[in-house]
Amino acid sequence: MPRSKNKVASHRRRKKLLGMAKGYWGARSKVYTVAKHHVEKGLLHAYRDRKTKKRIFRSLWITRINAAARLNGTTYSKLINALDIKGVNINRKVLASMALENPAAFTEVVKFCVN
Repeated sequence: MPRSKNKVASHRRRKKLLGMAKGYWGARSKVYTVAKHHVEKGLLHAYRDRKTKKRIFRSLWITRINAAARLNGTTYSKLINALDIKGVNINRKVLASMALENPAAFTEVVKFCVN
């Protein structure tokens, strides 16, 4: 029985992987076996860093809210607690953008909740 090579699918698979490795340095973008390892590693980093990005942004928002809250005579934890007690449902992303782009509105929110 003759050996089946499935050349079309193999070629397509290799071409797809080398396309993903485009822009890599040296053999990482030219040699299939080397490119395969680096594309896989790159995809692992991409998966991991999509999760990390969320943590980093949340920490940035908290820092911005804390800085703006301190300008208004309170702290981040006191502000978040006051928002929770008053039942104001504004997430940290919106609070941070408000603190950065519209400080007057942020001051009003602080005055409403803390006082």
